[in-house]
Amino acid sequence: MGFGDFPAGAQVAVALSGGVDSAVAAALLQERGLKVVGVHLRLAAGGPAREHLNALAQVLGIPWCEWDLREDFSQQVLDYFAGEYARGRTPNPCVRCNRAIKFGRVWQKLQEAGVPYLATGHYVRLQRGADWTMELHRGADRTKDQSYFLHRLPRELLPHLLFPLGEITKKEVRQRYRDLGLPQAEDYRESQELCFIPQGRYQEFLRERLGVSGSPGDLVDSRGRVLGRHRGLEYYTVGQRRGLGVPAAAPYYVVELRPETNQVVLGYQEELFSPGLRATGVNWLIDPPGGHFQARAVIRYRHPGVDADLYLDQDEEVRVLFDTPQAAVAPGQAVAFYRGDRLLGGGWIEERLK
Repeated sequence: MGFGDFPAGAQVAVALSGGVDSAVAAALLQERGLKVVGVHLRLAAGGPAREHLNALAQVLGIPWCEWDLREDFSQQVLDYFAGEYARGRTPNPCVRCNRAIKFGRVWQKLQEAGVPYLATGHYVRLQRGADWTMELHRGADRTKDQSYFLHRLPRELLPHLLFPLGEITKKEVRQRYRDLGLPQAEDYRESQELCFIPQGRYQEFLRERLGVSGSPGDLVDSRGRVLGRHRGLEYYTVGQRRGLGVPAAAPYYVVELRPETNQVVLGYQEELFSPGLRATGVNWLIDPPGGHFQARAVIRYRHPGVDADLYLDQDEEVRVLFDTPQAAVAPGQAVAFYRGDRLLGGGWIEERLK
């Protein structure tokens, strides 16, 4: 969305993480004459030191505050994450957090404070369509595009959002950070893992969260033939190849998790492919389409997408039939729908079609 759509001097809150992206986003907003305030969200243990955030805000020349949302994050994201694994599903906590926390609870608090706009360092673009309504599009830097994670945003929120990094590349953002002389935290590194499990040891997190360890059970093939034993469902994800411990002429992959029988189903590579999926809880960023239409379906982050036919069984449920079968369709993950670069909406994968 162009900055010209906002009145000069309008107040905007920037979700200030302590990293490069949000700091540069704040600087770009400052340059456009907006009144910027930084808001740091304390969601879990760890995170940047207050000294680093103070130094960032001082160089940027903006006030900042910290909101302790650990209880909200625990209830809305951590409980969801553990619960999905307990059901044998593959959760997507980033999609959940964006809707419930960053553009949910945070927006609620900003409304209470009378702040009309929210900005983040996401690599996505907002622009007006032919009918003057707001549209969410992929970021110009396709290697960093994060639109997939935002498909659950309320459509009515779009006019209140700014994404200053949508038109530039990550390389340009890093250079801008250096040019501004912004400080970098001594222990800072770009997040590649879950923010609440920095070392990626999610099995330990699940044991602590659920209060129990996963129960060993059978590794079986699609016909129910026992191939070996597994350590617990939380150690496996659909599409996994390594660490299965089952020798075979061709490699096995995890095809399905069955919590009701505590079984992990293994199969050869061709068994990973599915002609489609059923999604529920669908959220639309367009006028809800009726019946049948075509779009490009993205079934996980970094998935290139596949052309598909969508059949709306209900307002929030859709059957998706791929033009070509896709591998590792994982229940619990998110599917997002696009037309060109425009994000149309998305939902939660309930089951893969066979």
